[in-house]
Order: sequence, then structure tokens, then C-alpha cells
Amino acid sequence: MKAVIQRVHRASVTVGEDVISSIGRGLCVLIGIHKNDTKQDMEYMVRKILNTRLFEDKTGKRWQLGVKDAGLEILSISQFTLYCELKGNKPDYRYAMPGESAQQFYEGFMTHLCQQYKGDMVQDGKFGAMMQVHIENDGPVTITIESPQKKTSEMND
Repeated sequence: MKAVIQRVHRASVTVGEDVISSIGRGLCVLIGIHKNDTKQDMEYMVRKILNTRLFEDKTGKRWQLGVKDAGLEILSISQFTLYCELKGNKPDYRYAMPGESAQQFYEGFMTHLCQQYKGDMVQDGKFGAMMQVHIENDGPVTITIESPQKKTSEMND
């Protein structure tokens, strides 16, 4: 799995004319699912999303609290394009998990994320839909995280 995590003041997802999800301060997380991802990848990613220290503590000291410890919100959005590889100028998504399998995996990821945190603090987009993601970066702070085994196994595919 791959994640692009952005610390935000607020974020929302619109499909067509409808705002389907919105959060206040917290994290906007774009999730890419590799074709070989396992439950261990999912657990690793959830742990990192919840605990990576991107927020200040009560004294204002930076990089002290994870989103879970800070009690902030998460907006998660499935994004297969994170596993894009360019062949010349043409995108190739051979490392991304195929649609139906990816949807089931993503739903499992969301279930696990909600179980490890407060479900009412976690929102998501609409799998497979054309979405407009509106974010107001905080910092800006943007980091990427990838499952450890993907860094080597991707090269062997």
C-alpha cells in the first residue's frame, strides 16, 4: 500500500454537485492499493496513519502527536493512480490492484481504520467515482508512506 498524507485545516469530497464527505482539522489520506497487498500491509498503513506525529501538543511543540492522539479527523480517498508507472507518456497501472478486488480491500481498510479509531472521526470518498477533492493544507505538510515489503517486491514484478 501507498499513502499520501496531507495535514489539513479542512477537506471535502464532491461527486457531481454533491459534497459527500467533509472534515475539519486532521488528515486527508490518498490510498493506493498494490496488487499484492495483504492484511499485514493494511494493518501497517492504519498504524502509521493514526500514529505518525504530524501535530503539535498543547504547549505548541511541533511533531508530537498523531491524528489519533490529537483527536482529529481523517478523510480517506482510494486512489489507484498512486501505483502508476509511465511507459513513455502513457500511464500504466499494472501494479494497482484490479477494481473489484481493490474495492473489497479498501472497504476492509476502512473498517480496520474505524475499528482502531473512532468511526465518526473517519470519512471517505466514493470508490471508483470521479471526485473533486478540496483541501486546505496545514503547513503545508505532505508525506508519503509505503508498506515495507512493496519497496522491494515491486522491483521484482
